[in-house]
Amino acid sequence: MKVILLADVKNVGKKGEIVEVSDGYGRNYLIRNKLAVMASDKSLEVLAEQKEQNKADLAAKKAQAEVLAERLKNITLEFSLSAGTDGRLFGSISSKQVVSELSKIHGIAIDKKKFIDNGPFSEMGRHIIKVELFKNVIGEIKIDIKTK
Repeated sequence: MKVILLADVKNVGKKGEIVEVSDGYGRNYLIRNKLAVMASDKSLEVLAEQKEQNKADLAAKKAQAEVLAERLKNITLEFSLSAGTDGRLFGSISSKQVVSELSKIHGIAIDKKKFIDNGPFSEMGRHIIKVELFKNVIGEIKIDIKTK
């Protein structure tokens, strides 16, 4: 029996795949638990439409990420920290603070888990933080750390 998987099923296949399973397993487990549907002409058409829609959605998300990456190139965040007499900073700048500043000043929401170099940054000067906005789309955020 050929079925189209509606969810990932261990040792069977991934969502959207057409797989061959035994009749009993297909009817009694996969279809009953809404993990799969029978592979008919109509269901294959629906699957093809869904795949086309997913491709379009991914292309739109990638385009948005590329626009955001270009926007991030022109942004420099400035932070001020107290320093001792020898020039060493008290404290550091974390990725959480960078996300907060981006959101507050520029209205850009980025998940801090997407940061590739997530710090903390405890040295004065300019730092460039890389952020993975989408698969193979890397943005760069510049931060300047100065003394008060």
